[in-house]
Amino acid sequence: MKKFSKLLLRIFIILIATYLGILGLVYLGQGMMIYFPDDEITGTPDDIGLVYEDAVLTTTDNVRITGWYIPCTSERATVLFCHGNAGNISTWLNRIALFNKMNLSVMVFDYRGYGKSGGEPSENGTYLDAQSAWDYLINTQKKLPARCIIYGHSLGGAIAAETALRNNPAGLVIESSFTSVPDMGARIYPWLPIRLIARYQYATIDKIGLISAKGGSASGGKCSKLIIHSPTDETVPFEYGRALYEKASEPKTFLEIQGDHNSGFISSGDVYVNGLKSFLDRWVR
Repeated sequence: MKKFSKLLLRIFIILIATYLGILGLVYLGQGMMIYFPDDEITGTPDDIGLVYEDAVLTTTDNVRITGWYIPCTSERATVLFCHGNAGNISTWLNRIALFNKMNLSVMVFDYRGYGKSGGEPSENGTYLDAQSAWDYLINTQKKLPARCIIYGHSLGGAIAAETALRNNPAGLVIESSFTSVPDMGARIYPWLPIRLIARYQYATIDKIGLISAKGGSASGGKCSKLIIHSPTDETVPFEYGRALYEKASEPKTFLEIQGDHNSGFISSGDVYVNGLKSFLDRWVR
């Protein structure tokens, strides 16, 4: 009996040690679980027949980041595009092409550690990167905030929301995004106390209701919001998109698309295009 008890105790100690070891690895490795940068630029807007300008920006904490400004000759508005957590700006050429066909000028940039941008990614760092891109549009390209939309996909949705909260865009578009990193982590690892050990928040759910009395759009000085999500998104649950919409302050619109996490805008075709056009027609001067 004593031998059996000792064996059980030994197994229990091994299990606890293993659990604590996994907990430590998750705590220390959170950045590697969130950011998946690629430093290889595989194409440029020139490859899809679009004229563009290289933008080299310096953030307020002195990090050099890079991006592209793609003007549209018959511009109806300008989009500041905050991409997701993987790849780099060259991953999004098909999105840039679609925006251009919709008469939208585009500013797309790489977060620190992505593409040709310097530094290492961090939550506050990505916010500073997006702010530098916004400042470039307003101060260098002389864009009016009332004609600018901040658009974020996936992780970029959280970054776009923070940037909209700090500034005064006409509108905010959040596509295929989550409520917060702890919410996502707790869903993926329900057996770990993710909410206690999370070092990254990206808590869009806490910000989106505060983005209201900003912007110079036709919404009476308020930043209008468009939340886009697919019920067949295999990465971020549809319920998170609905939760963001419910928490968002007015004016707001929800657009349900079809398809997976990254290509839903292609799979949905006219549903996506007409939904975005309708949003622009209503809220951007």
